[in-house]
Amino acid sequence: MRHKIAGRKFGRDTSHRIAMYRNLVTDLLNYEKIITTEAKAKEVRGLAEKMITLGKKGELASLRQVVSYMFDKKVVDKVFSELSDRYAERSGGYTRINKLGPRLGDGAAMVQLELVK
Repeated sequence: MRHKIAGRKFGRDTSHRIAMYRNLVTDLLNYEKIITTEAKAKEVRGLAEKMITLGKKGELASLRQVVSYMFDKKVVDKVFSELSDRYAERSGGYTRINKLGPRLGDGAAMVQLELVK
């Protein structure tokens, strides 16, 4: 039984899983929409929203946290300039998940994870 066990492992070790999350969050904030599996999207959604919230704070400590998580400096600049202005009046819920159907190869549930306009 998996009582009180949060998160998914995806059959990867910890460093691989964290790198995958960082890649997905960086791509989501860069391109503003990605297509991935439903399980990965549900895990990444909270991390991406945390990065946007840190960008809205605009403090030096927040900047350092986002820089330490993102792989691309241009995406960090985008979070602190463009995305923080876009979501200034919004208190959360920056992402949306749209279901696309099963993947042809293995039948995994595919979704489009996108930033709300």
